[in-house]
Amino acid sequence: MRLIGSKTELDIREELLKTKRAIYEDIRLLQLLEGRFPEMETAYILHWLLEQGEEFYKILVNDDVIVIIELDRHDINIDPLIEAKPVSQYKKGLSKIRQIKLAVAIDLAKADLENNV
Repeated sequence: MRLIGSKTELDIREELLKTKRAIYEDIRLLQLLEGRFPEMETAYILHWLLEQGEEFYKILVNDDVIVIIELDRHDINIDPLIEAKPVSQYKKGLSKIRQIKLAVAIDLAKADLENNV
C-alpha cells in the first residue's frame, strides 16, 4: 500500500509514535520482546486489547515481523503466549484502516532502522 500523507495517516502516525514510547515504558513487555527478539531495534503496537484477565498485543518488530502476545494481567509467573509471523502473512485479509496502520508502522520502522533508532 502506498502512503499519500492523508489526515488519517498523520493521525495514525501520531498514535503509533505513542505506542513505541509505551513499549519502552512497559518493562515487562520490553523485556519479553527483547528476550524473544534480540535483533529488535524498533517496535510499534498495532493493536492492544485489555480484557479482564489478559492483555493482547499485536506488535510490529523492526519492519518485517508481527508478534502476537497474550499476557496474564494478574499473575506475572504465567508464561505469555507468543506467536510471530511475517508481515506478508499477517496483512492478508486486513481491513482498509488496518492496512493503512500497518503501512504507516512499516514506514516508521524503516526510518528507525535507517537511523539506527
